[in-house]
Amino acid sequence: MPASRVVRWFENFEGRHGGASYAVVDGLLTATGSDGSTARAGLPFDQEYDGPPLPDAFAESVGAPELWGVLLVRKGGFAVARLAGTDLVEHKIGQRHVQGRTKAGGQSQQRFARRRDNQATAAYAAAADHAARILTGPLEALVTGGDRSAVDAVLTDARLKGVGERRTEQWLDTPDPRRAVLDQAVVDACSASIEVVNA
Repeated sequence: MPASRVVRWFENFEGRHGGASYAVVDGLLTATGSDGSTARAGLPFDQEYDGPPLPDAFAESVGAPELWGVLLVRKGGFAVARLAGTDLVEHKIGQRHVQGRTKAGGQSQQRFARRRDNQATAAYAAAADHAARILTGPLEALVTGGDRSAVDAVLTDARLKGVGERRTEQWLDTPDPRRAVLDQAVVDACSASIEVVNA
């Protein structure tokens, strides 16, 4: 949830659950409604919240690091971006053709599978090349998304060892990367996470 919507969200939570009391527990802002329902809000980029137990103070803490990166990879494409706050400093979006699965059997199926694997390997290599160029220099965090095995494959590139060490626990479930997908990924990466357990 973007910072601009956090305070209003908690006001609505209070309205739905007969008021709420607030506390900071394990780095999360926790709201407990009069009916026993709870909401736990966490900061992005694996940050822990240690401010006052108030929604407006929490909202002010929701934001992006000074320098960070995004890596989205799927078999059909990739997006790599370096950001300063919420501003794109440099980015690259690429699409690669990876053949779909076939219903053919026997040797044909094996041939298609090999071709598909080779195409995926080439796509991941292209993503790694651009990531090694764009994500150079100091980064406070790397947010990843798309397909987990594809991202893992790209980050095995030796040039990205230092970048991979900055990877956050955040995961962005995205479709094949396009510019609109990258833009939304940046918004999502900078947003608070809220988990609600109704009584």
